[in-house]
Amino acid sequence: MIRKIKLFLSFSWPLKKLLIESYCHLAWARYLKSIPFSKVVPSLGAVMQETSLETNPDNKKTLGEISRAIHLASKYTFFESQCLVKAIAAMRMLERRKIESTLYLGTARDENGELIAHAWIRSGPFYLTGSEGMERFTVVSKFAKNV
Repeated sequence: MIRKIKLFLSFSWPLKKLLIESYCHLAWARYLKSIPFSKVVPSLGAVMQETSLETNPDNKKTLGEISRAIHLASKYTFFESQCLVKAIAAMRMLERRKIESTLYLGTARDENGELIAHAWIRSGPFYLTGSEGMERFTVVSKFAKNV
């Protein structure tokens, strides 16, 4: 634990701020996951729409930083921070920076034939969270957040 604290303290101030912001958004997204989805849907964006596959080249660095911060912070949460939680947190962070994004929800069958779900988020041509294994899933819903 002390090693982790020392590591965090060694980070630059902007990275510390980004990790703290990520952690807070992950906590909020985890809360949203605990309430009925029908109450959350209006805040996710335009239903069954997508944002552009093009992005401002200036946003590329920001997208990478947010993606890394979400993945890193999610490893240290005391609550579940899987795909949907990460995707919602990333969407909120992008929205704060006035960067559009699309959240995808997909379903598939696992090796045992059980129905499984997955969520991922895209901004322009970049996938920030959930890109691992997304090709196995059939998109059943998507939400465009235009800013």
